[in-house]
Amino acid sequence: MKFITWLSILALAGSGYSCGRHGDEKEWSKEELDELEAKWGHEWAFNGIGSFAHLDYVKCLTNPQEKYDIAIIGAPFDTAVSFRPGARFGPRAIRQASSRQTSLRAFNPRANINPYQNWAKIIDCGDIPITPFDNNIATEQMTQAFKNLGRAQPISSLSKGRPKLITLGGDHSLALPALRSLKEIYGKPVRVLHFDAHLDTWNPAAYPSAWGSTHFTHGSMFWMANQEGLLSNSSTGQSVHAGLRTRLSGSDWADHESDTAQNWVRYAADEIDDIGTQGIIDGIMSVLGTEDPVYLSVDIDVLDPAFAPGTGTPEPGGWTTREFIRILRGIEGLNIVGADVVEVSPAYQGRGEETALAAAQVVYEILSSIVKRGLEDGAREKTDTKDEL
Repeated sequence: MKFITWLSILALAGSGYSCGRHGDEKEWSKEELDELEAKWGHEWAFNGIGSFAHLDYVKCLTNPQEKYDIAIIGAPFDTAVSFRPGARFGPRAIRQASSRQTSLRAFNPRANINPYQNWAKIIDCGDIPITPFDNNIATEQMTQAFKNLGRAQPISSLSKGRPKLITLGGDHSLALPALRSLKEIYGKPVRVLHFDAHLDTWNPAAYPSAWGSTHFTHGSMFWMANQEGLLSNSSTGQSVHAGLRTRLSGSDWADHESDTAQNWVRYAADEIDDIGTQGIIDGIMSVLGTEDPVYLSVDIDVLDPAFAPGTGTPEPGGWTTREFIRILRGIEGLNIVGADVVEVSPAYQGRGEETALAAAQVVYEILSSIVKRGLEDGAREKTDTKDEL
């Protein structure tokens, strides 16, 4: 019987297309469309147009009526880097590396969920068209794009009225426009969990500038965010760096002193040798807690160059991919309101795409944690409502 239905739909499809050519459009029933979806809707890992994890692709910036709970958005921008360029090609590389992620095979055993088959509608919103010629314009383009995307109407009540954006970089400077948009959307500053080999809180005035300079770089954006009041870094609301191992300026601890003055907590990469992944997890959670909104920012150079060579400012002595994924899984209780994965520069990676593969896995882990947190919040609210009654 199934075989007959299959043939009949093929015949209908053929006749429908034929009628369409003659101006008579066929009206398809839901059953017929479901049958076509069952036959032709699946994509293998090696086919498709290259959206993240084969998600539905919509140019959200030109389709403001589109609704979603979580959006993947690319920011192909790299003209604020201090060393090797090329991260503008990062979003494309990360999407390509995510091709083995499909909704059919995406159950996450540690989180006990399939993030692509759950409450959240997750789509790929494409890329922000960012100019490579003027950083001031580029900054404004990214800021407006994030604000527009962050105001979209979510589908599920578990989104609490606001969708979440996960940005594929691009260089790390994009975090500043993202934080500007979050401040406007949430009406208050947020805290940051920053995985990186570098501080990125450098005062740009500390660099030689006799010829003039810009404050906006991929090493100063958190300093700028602090200056603009975008971070809730108070005595009770610190932000966190983890994975640090960079050289510092000058001949003393001035960089760390400036970072401390901006109220950041630091975890060096080699602390993992003494306290293990669980110690890093416990330290992060003790500072950030589970209630305050947190922006999660991941520079792929938090990994050792052996595992992520395709990046602009590689630093030896970083974490393994396995260690970092374990840490990400341990912080799933954070209240993540936005995230980025940045500094993937595919021109410097090997044929195995190891850097982009790691970045795609990081996005998957973040998605899993956001979706799981939404389920837990929903269950908690139902319990509280019952208790009140």
